[in-house]
Amino acid sequence: MSAEHRSRFLTRRQMLCRCANGFGGLALLDLMTRTAGAATRAPHHAAKAKSVIFLFMDGGPSQIDTFDPKPRLTAENGQKIPIDTPTTVFNISDRIYASPYSFRKYGQSGAAVSELFPHVAECVDDMAIIRSMVADHSEHTAANYFMHSGSGFQGRPSIGAWVNYGLGSESENLPGFIVLESGLIPPGGLDCFGSGFLPASYQGTLFRNSEHPVADLQPLEKDPARQRAKLELLGKLNRGVLDRFGQVSEIEATISNYEMAFRMQSAVPDLLDFSGESEATRKLYGLDEELTSEFGRECLIARRLVERGVRFIELLSPARKGLDRWDQHSGLENGHRINAKSTDKPIAGLLRDLKSRGLLDQTLVIWGGEFGRTPCAQYPDGSYVKEIGRDHNPFGFTMWMAGGGVKGGVVHGATDEYGYFAVEKKVHVHDLHATILHLLGLDHTRLSFHFSGRDMRLTDVHGNVVREILA
Repeated sequence: MSAEHRSRFLTRRQMLCRCANGFGGLALLDLMTRTAGAATRAPHHAAKAKSVIFLFMDGGPSQIDTFDPKPRLTAENGQKIPIDTPTTVFNISDRIYASPYSFRKYGQSGAAVSELFPHVAECVDDMAIIRSMVADHSEHTAANYFMHSGSGFQGRPSIGAWVNYGLGSESENLPGFIVLESGLIPPGGLDCFGSGFLPASYQGTLFRNSEHPVADLQPLEKDPARQRAKLELLGKLNRGVLDRFGQVSEIEATISNYEMAFRMQSAVPDLLDFSGESEATRKLYGLDEELTSEFGRECLIARRLVERGVRFIELLSPARKGLDRWDQHSGLENGHRINAKSTDKPIAGLLRDLKSRGLLDQTLVIWGGEFGRTPCAQYPDGSYVKEIGRDHNPFGFTMWMAGGGVKGGVVHGATDEYGYFAVEKKVHVHDLHATILHLLGLDHTRLSFHFSGRDMRLTDVHGNVVREILA
C-alpha cells in the first residue's frame, strides 16, 4: 500500500484518541437512557402532586364513628330507623345503633372528628374530608377491585399501575408502585394491585414486614460481579428471543424486572435501614409503642419512598389478633378503637413529617376503605348486647385527602341525618380516581390503553374531577 493510501487510514492509536470523547458520550447516553427510562413521561397538564400515599383501611371503617357525626343516631338509639333501607350483605336489624364515641371540633376549620383519631384530628386544616363517597359494590372482593381499578371484576389495572403507565417513575432503583403490608392482604388478593392488561412491569411490588420483605430478591451469588454476569447472560438470551419473535410485552417486562431486581438488591436494605432517623422521628411515628410500631414502620417507609421518587405507595391495615380488619360485624366499639389506635399516631406523624420536610405539597395522601358501614345495628345473636356491629354500606361513606394540591380545612358533601346515604355533592369512586389523576397531571379521559378492541381507561366512560376540594 502506498504512503498516499496509508495516510487516508487511522492507526489504532489515532482512532482511540479521536474517539475518546465519543466513548464518554456513549457512557453518558447510557446513564441518561437509564434515568429517562426510570423517570418521567410528560403529564397532560401541570401537576400538583408527584407521588401518592394511599392509606387503605381494608374492611370498611364506619363513617358515623370516625369523621361524620350524626346526633340523630344518639337521640334515637335503639329505635326503628324511619327510612327505607336497601338489602345489605347480612341480615341486620332495622334498629339504630348510636356511635359509642364522642366527637369534637378541631382546627380553624372546625371539622368534627371522633375521639378515635385524636392525633389525626389535629391535622384537619391540611385535610379535605369527603363525607359523600359512593361505590357500586357492598361485598369486599368486588368492592376492593372497584376501589383499586374502577371495576368490580378481577383483572383490571390498579390505579397505581395506571399512574406509572401514564407518568413513569422517578426512581431508578425501586419500582414505581409499591404496596406495604404487615400481615393482611385484602379480599381479592394481589390482583387488587395488578397491572391487568398493562405491561407487567407496572404492577405493584409487595413489601412484607419480614426479614426478606421482597420475595425472590435475595441474590443467588455472593459475588456481585458473578451475579451481574449471570443477569447479563439472561438478558442476552431474552433479547435473542425478542429478535426472533418481535415485540413481546411479557418478555420485555421480564427483562425490565430482572434489571430492577438487581438494582433493588442494594436499594432495599438502604431503604429499610432506619439508623439515620432521629429518636424524635421514631417517636413521631409511634415506633416506640407496641400497638403503633407496625403501621408506624409502614408510614415511615412511605415517607422514605417518596424521598426516593416512588410514584404510588399503598399501605395496608396491620393485622390485629382477634380482629377482622375494619370489618366489625360484631364488637365494633372495641374493634374500631384498636384499629384506630394502631394507625392514628403513625398517620398524623406521616402528615407532620411530610409537611416539615416540604414534601406534603407534592405528596397526595389518601385515607379510606372500600365502603362504609350502616347506622343500623347488627347483632351477633339477635339480641341487643355489647358485641354490636355494623354491616357494609357503599351508599354513603367518608374518605379524606391531604397535600398534593388538595384544599385543606374542607368538608365536602354530606350524608343524610342517619349517615346512610350520600345526599349532597356525591363523589363516586370514578370521581375520586379522576381527581387523583388530575392532581398528578393526568387527564383521566386521555389516559387510555387499547385492549380487546377498544381504548380502556381507569374511569371507563365515567368520572368528574372534584374541583371544589382543589387548592
